[in-house]
Amino acid sequence: NQLKKESSETAHQINYREKFNIKFNSHIDTKMRLHEKLVVPLLVLSAMSVSGLLIRCPSSTVCRVTTHVKILKIGDLQGSSAINNRLMMSTAVASVQGDDASPKRSFWQRAKDIVPPASERKKIIPLGLMFFCILFNYTILRDTKDVLVITAPKSGAEIIPFIKTYVNLPAAIAFTALYSKLCDKFENPEKVFYICTIPFLIFFALFAWVIFPNAGTLHPHAFIDMISARLPLGFGAPLSIIRNWSYAVFYVMAEMWGSVVASLLFWGCANEVTTVDEAKKYYPLFGLGANVSLIVSGQYVKYVSKLRTTLAPGVDPWGVSLRYLMGAVLGSGSVMLAVYYNLQRTVSKMKSESSKGMAPAPKKKKVKMGMRESAKFLMNSKYIRDLAMLVISYGMCINIVEVTWKSKLKAAFPNPNDYSAFMGNFSSTTGAATLIMMLLGRTIFQKFGWRTAAMVTPAMVGVTGLGFFALIVFGSSLAPLTAALGTTPIMLAVLVGAAQNILSKSSKYSLFDPCKEMAYIPLDQDSKTKGKAAVDVIGNPLGKSGGSMIQQVLIFAVGSLAAATPYLAVILGGLVFMWFKAANSLATQFEDAMRVDETQDELYEPA
Repeated sequence: NQLKKESSETAHQINYREKFNIKFNSHIDTKMRLHEKLVVPLLVLSAMSVSGLLIRCPSSTVCRVTTHVKILKIGDLQGSSAINNRLMMSTAVASVQGDDASPKRSFWQRAKDIVPPASERKKIIPLGLMFFCILFNYTILRDTKDVLVITAPKSGAEIIPFIKTYVNLPAAIAFTALYSKLCDKFENPEKVFYICTIPFLIFFALFAWVIFPNAGTLHPHAFIDMISARLPLGFGAPLSIIRNWSYAVFYVMAEMWGSVVASLLFWGCANEVTTVDEAKKYYPLFGLGANVSLIVSGQYVKYVSKLRTTLAPGVDPWGVSLRYLMGAVLGSGSVMLAVYYNLQRTVSKMKSESSKGMAPAPKKKKVKMGMRESAKFLMNSKYIRDLAMLVISYGMCINIVEVTWKSKLKAAFPNPNDYSAFMGNFSSTTGAATLIMMLLGRTIFQKFGWRTAAMVTPAMVGVTGLGFFALIVFGSSLAPLTAALGTTPIMLAVLVGAAQNILSKSSKYSLFDPCKEMAYIPLDQDSKTKGKAAVDVIGNPLGKSGGSMIQQVLIFAVGSLAAATPYLAVILGGLVFMWFKAANSLATQFEDAMRVDETQDELYEPA
């Protein structure tokens, strides 16, 4: 009986243990299946991402991962030894991680993933160098043109609105007509690029070595003095344009360099050689190299302006500085032309190699239109009108603020070399601020998209511009603050205006320009060339001349630029509102156009 009792208890215990083991193994199986469903894919994805499989997928690596995943699946079928199977699976996963994940990667291996592929580097590096040279020249020309016309005899900042309206705008319209004819005549855009850029460099060389040294003979001072004695004082600014006509021509050519070479020709070249995905990645970064040029050129202008201390008595210091400045413009322009020539050869070779095995996309017939037909075509496009509204709004807003600031700047620095040295520091600071904004710009594009990036510049211009005008209007009540800071009201206005210009220009270079240029990419060829010419070459001067016209009307109405400041502040607020509205409308159209463009690209994939 005792043996039967012990045998019964032993059988009961064995039965209990077996039931417990079955339940335990079933519980383990359930948990581990859930673990496999959740963790194993994560481990595989982690191994793939770390080893670069999400970017580049070598077939051998994929096979190794697939093999290990199959081992994990086989383990599920062997239910008699669940724990051993789980150990097998852990070993397999560890093998995957050990072979492919490479968790301990060196700094250079991680840095290599950031470097663009060779096919993209062949395009991005030359474009960045071209942009560097173009903005290096534009910074020197922009600072020099202001010094020439503002510090010229019997001239001042009041001359700028008249130059922009009656000289710059007609020149821009004439160039647009010429550019349209050139695009119709020459199928190769390379010829158009050379025809449009080389005359600029020739003029700047002639101005420094021929025109400026003989300005006293070429400028009709006695004739203008005789006429001004018989006319009201309100005609002083228009007469100053005729009095210093060569400086006015230089001013227009410097402005046109920014509109034609920097905006039209460079970005047109960039849009031709890059895709939309490349543009989103690299357009904000083009300015990294380009805005280093702002710092370099600004310091170069400052250095050249201080050379007067080493010159012999009787030597015109500004004439010597001008030759150094234009010499740098010629050197940088020559580098730009050489890089462009090499880029065209490289891109042509890449296109011929990539076209092998591709189904040719249908070529759109090029329709040649006259000036009237082109204007009608562009006006019928809401997309182009919104783009033009962005450019015109920026031009009007920046001109309204900038002229008032430059009038304060001349009062603080009447000497041309002192004025030029300040503008050199201003350009360097603008370049440093733009570099920071460029880094932020790429993040804004990637995280928030085109719409948000397009809204940053009008917000920056509106806030800083209204703040500057508030300082001018309520300057008398801020006298105690000015005294406490140890400065004068004029210098405080100069510094605040400089900060406004720096922030506005940095947001323009880093966000506004890339947004505007991306918007051209999904357009057809006719809209790209003629639409871009109309928007960039006419729209930008039209915006600046529109702001100038507003200032002229207010000056004649209220008597002076200072008295017109409150009205300019109200007009600035209205322009910023219209800018926001146009940017929001264009963002919707751009997103729709991109979807259509991507759909069309899918029809012409490699055979």
